[in-house]
Order: sequence, then structure tokens, then C-alpha cells
Amino acid sequence: MRKCTGCGEMKDKRELIRVVKAPLPQDAPEDAQPQILLDLTGKAAGRGAYICRSAECFEKARKARRLERSLSCKIPEDVYERLRSELEKPEED
Repeated sequence: MRKCTGCGEMKDKRELIRVVKAPLPQDAPEDAQPQILLDLTGKAAGRGAYICRSAECFEKARKARRLERSLSCKIPEDVYERLRSELEKPEED
């Protein structure tokens, strides 16, 4: 069970989309920005935050910057756009 950053409800992790802050390589410069990815498999390495497959939860999480708070970093606009397009796809079983 995982908690959605949008609505705060506990759900099975297969029902949620995982957003991951990938770990930086050890030889990365100090000012390097972490890479933020959508983890559709749920197995990528790094700090994760979860969000429901609902446009309403997405908007709540984005407006209140809950994903940024969960991952402790700024989330680029292109990640939000990829997340939005993922939410618009029909759910696969």
C-alpha cells in the first residue's frame, strides 16, 4: 500500500504512478540536478512518490507542490507534461 500525494488515500501500488528522483552518480558535480522520471514498472532505483491515475489528484499535487516536497527537489515542467499524458492514456490491465 502506498499513499497518493494528491488525495492522500492509501492504495495498492499497482493502482498508482510512481515518480522517481534517480540517485546522482558519485562523480557528479555539486550543482548537478537530479533526474526525475516516471517509473511505470515500479522498480527504478531512487526516491519515489506516488500519485493516482486521476487528473484531479494530479492537479492537487501539482498546485500544492506535493511531489516536489516528497522528492525534496524542483520538478521540471516536462515531467509534469509526461505525467499528464500518462494520465490521459487508457489504463492497461
